[in-house]
Order: sequence, then structure tokens, then C-alpha cells
Amino acid sequence: MDINILRHSTAHLLAHAVVELFPGTQLTIGPATEDGFFYDFVAPRSIKEEDLDHIQARMWELSQKNYPIEHKQISKDEARVIFKDNPFKLELINEIPEATVGITIQGDWIDLCRGGHVACTGDIKHFKLLNVSGSYWRGKRDGQALQRISGTAFFSREDLEEFDRIRQEAALYDHRKLGKQLDLFSFHEEGVGFPFYHPKGKAVINAMINYLRHEQDLAGYKEVQTPMMLSEGLWHRSGHWNFYKDNMFFCGMDHENYAVKPMNCPGAFLIYNERPRSYRELPLRVSEFGMVHRNELSGVLHGLLRVRAFTVDDAHIFITPDQIESEVLGIIALLKRVLTKYGLTNIKAFLATRPEKAMGSTAIWEKAEAALKAALDKVGMAYEVDAGGGAFYGPKIDFKFTDSLKREWQCGTVQLDFFQPENFDLTYVAPSGQKERPVIVHRALYGSVERFFAVLLEHYKGALPFWLAPEQVRILTITDDAIAYGQDILNQLKAMQVRAVLDQSSDQISAKIRTAQVEKVPMMLVLGKKEVEHNTISVRTLDGKQEMGVSVEAVKQKISALR
Repeated sequence: MDINILRHSTAHLLAHAVVELFPGTQLTIGPATEDGFFYDFVAPRSIKEEDLDHIQARMWELSQKNYPIEHKQISKDEARVIFKDNPFKLELINEIPEATVGITIQGDWIDLCRGGHVACTGDIKHFKLLNVSGSYWRGKRDGQALQRISGTAFFSREDLEEFDRIRQEAALYDHRKLGKQLDLFSFHEEGVGFPFYHPKGKAVINAMINYLRHEQDLAGYKEVQTPMMLSEGLWHRSGHWNFYKDNMFFCGMDHENYAVKPMNCPGAFLIYNERPRSYRELPLRVSEFGMVHRNELSGVLHGLLRVRAFTVDDAHIFITPDQIESEVLGIIALLKRVLTKYGLTNIKAFLATRPEKAMGSTAIWEKAEAALKAALDKVGMAYEVDAGGGAFYGPKIDFKFTDSLKREWQCGTVQLDFFQPENFDLTYVAPSGQKERPVIVHRALYGSVERFFAVLLEHYKGALPFWLAPEQVRILTITDDAIAYGQDILNQLKAMQVRAVLDQSSDQISAKIRTAQVEKVPMMLVLGKKEVEHNTISVRTLDGKQEMGVSVEAVKQKISALR
């Protein structure tokens, strides 16, 4: 059985329990999600976290009653009578184009539903409610405020216990907690959803961007920068208006309305169209570390994982149709190289193909999909096909990796676009001398730099690898007599562009070491009277290993090897 069927059925069990415990509750929707399920309510009183155990106990009672779960189709008029006191269900009924609608019945409880359930409530045994949060009807901030209860369900107790174990470990190493502990970033009421990077956090962000910038330079990318704000008309032209207008920030200027960009794409198109292009210039790889803004609902903000301002490692690659396969091969190779640098090697791909409503001819879609498949097959990357899951403007490949806590994250994406070349009248002069349309490849490897940073923090439990650590080396002096020697070593490391600090505090050396360990500094250089006399260093690493009497040059070689 599909896990989503079990989880959707558990969402109904949750709704059934809430209605019994809180009479007068109005139900909205309750779908399965990637990790579990949720149901949104308007309850007669605020449901709190402490209510979850009570609700879960009632769910278990309903499960033990083993009600058969029946699904049937009824007329819209019948449904309107059943749900006459629920404006949310009535709105949904009115939007269904068919003459009939589906309902689900378990015991004396009825809900509007398309179907897809377990046979009876007794089949729902291994579940857990996770949290209560706020939401809005239809996800619109001007809609009715709702309460959302989220949970998860599995087919076995072992799977649920493993999920709970991973969840508890993830809470222990939550990136928000680590961000505060390691002095990396913060959030403030004066800018809800906008991260403030402290010096150490900015050092990590810079290291991430500089590394990828170097790799992209080797791969033939040319970096650009486009404006933070562009005229409203441009977003209508690009089509982003229809998808993002409710989440965009606006500003009036010179009697014209401007929008803070929610995407980087249009700026790259304007640069391409600045002059005529020849086929000899293609592939043209244009990259940008572009900050975008989206006015996300406050209820969905979550540390660096979901913010209102974030940086996308965007690239827009202009190619001929015949170059699709070779270009995708290059992107996959770059993606694997980058993720391997971060210690992320368990990568899966998802190929999304032509939807029912699609831009461009069937022939070009078939050619593009074949090229994407061929590229994945050539590199031997495992992938699943998401039939019909492509965007209307082209097929795509999404990439996911598994972190140390066995959680799956989507990062990179490769999307082919046949729409924007038409929309922006992008052309190149072909060998025949005729103008032809390029294909655009939208490509990101990190996705969001902020989100990738958060995932890395949790993946490494705060102990970032040496090359990425905000403070790579801390020099610890045992006596004040060693400070001058420590300063000399610091200057040498700074000349190597090592992120190093000299601890000149009056603390005992044991306290200095303990502080450096708590702050996850990967390498400590301990200097005392003996080291000063012999011009050596005692090297201590975060895992507790120690090496005595190491020459300064040998330490510098060790550091160079780690970078």
C-alpha cells in the first residue's frame, strides 16, 4: 500500500478526533505530505501543544473501534446539505467541475474527499502528532486564519520509532540552536524572516560562494549581477507575476511600480538580448549569486530553511537543442563534484516529463526528454521518472541528497525552458544564417545558499569541515610569554588567507581548549614555553587528537592540505 494513502487516512482520523473533542470545529483540508500529514481547522478555541496528547489518545480510541472507511460519490446538492454549516467545504464543492463529489464515511463522521484510504480505522496503528502551527485558508494572508495540526504515520512501529529517533537528534542539532551557540546568525523582530549574518556566519557564506564561484569559473561560467528591483511590467512579461504577485514586495519610483525580484531569470534574459548572438557563442553560461525576496507567510518561516530573503546560485545557460545532452552532462558532473566537496555523496535524480498543457512542439519535448535521460544514463545516476511532472515550459531534473540524519533534501535542479526564448524574443544566428531560438537551461546547485547552509550545519552537527569552518585555527597560549610567538604564527597564517584567531584571554589553557571545542574550532595550536624555545607547535584537533613538537612549516603544510 502507498504510504500516502495511510497518511491521508490518518489525517482523517485526526479530523474525526478533533471534531469529537472540540464540537463546533470547522474542517478545511487534510492532505498527506512528504513526511506525514496535516489538517487545518477553525476550532471554537485555540488548540495548544498540550492538547496533542489528548487528541492522539482519542485517535487511538477511534482506531481501536475499527470503523470501516467507506467512500462514495454523491450529488453536489446532497453534499451542500451535509456541509451546509461549513463555508470552506461549500467553496470546495462549488469549484469541483464534475456533477458529483466524493465523501468519506467512518462511523458517524463524514468528510469531503476524493478517496484513497485504508480499509478501516483499525489499519491506522503507528502514528504521532508533531506540532500545532498557524496557516491561512488557501495559503493567502488575507484568507481566514486557521490552525494546523501536523503529524506522521507509518506501517510499522519500528519505522515510527526510527523517525522519532531521527527527529529528536535533529532537534538536538537544529541549525537555529547551532547558529546561536556558534555565533553565526540571528533573527530580529525588526526584520521578521530576514537573517542577520554575524562575522562567523558571513565567513561561511563567503567560503561557500567563493568555492562555487571557482568551480563555475573552471566550467566556463561568466558571472553577472542584475538589479534588486525591476519594473512591474517585466514580471508580467516573464510570467512570474501570475505565480509570485501575492509574495512580492513593491516600491513606487518615477511614477512607475517596481517589484523587488522574486527570481533572477529576467535579468539574465535582458543581458542576453543586449546584442545579437551567434551560434558560436553557445553554450553561453551566465551565473549569478542573486538575492531574491519573497513575502512568505510568517507561519511557514523556519530559520534559514524558509526565509524572506535568500541567495540563489543561479545560472542561465543558452544553448542550441543539439547541445542539451552534453550541457546536462557537464552540469551533473559539476553537481557531483560540488556535493562531494561537502561530503554529500548519496544523490538521487528525479526526471519530470511533459505535462498535459505544455509549451512547444511534441517533437522538441521528446528530443529534450531523451537528452535528459541519456545524460542520466551515461553518468550512471539512479533516477525516478515523474511522468507529467515537468513545468509547462520544459522538462527538468531535480536532485536530492541524504544527510547524516537520513533526511532527504532537494538541492540542485536542471530545467529546460522553451517558453522564455519566445517570450523575450531571444535568438541566435545559426550556421545557415537564419535566426533560431535558443533553449534556456535554468540551473542551481545549492538552490538557496541560506537553506544549504542550514542543512550543512545540521548534517555536520555544527562541526563544519576545516575548509568551510568560520574559524579554522585558534592559537592558544599557555603563558603571556608566548603571545609574541603566537602573533607571529597568526600573521603567517593570515598571509595564507587562513581564518585564524589568537586567544589572548587570561583563562587557563584547559579552559581555552574547552571553549574552542564548544565553538567547534577544527584546529588548535597550543604554545607554551617549550614551543617558544624550540620554534615548534603542539597541534590539537577537534576530535581530541594531539601532536607535539610540530614545526611551523609542517603545520602550514597540514593546513594547506586541509583546504
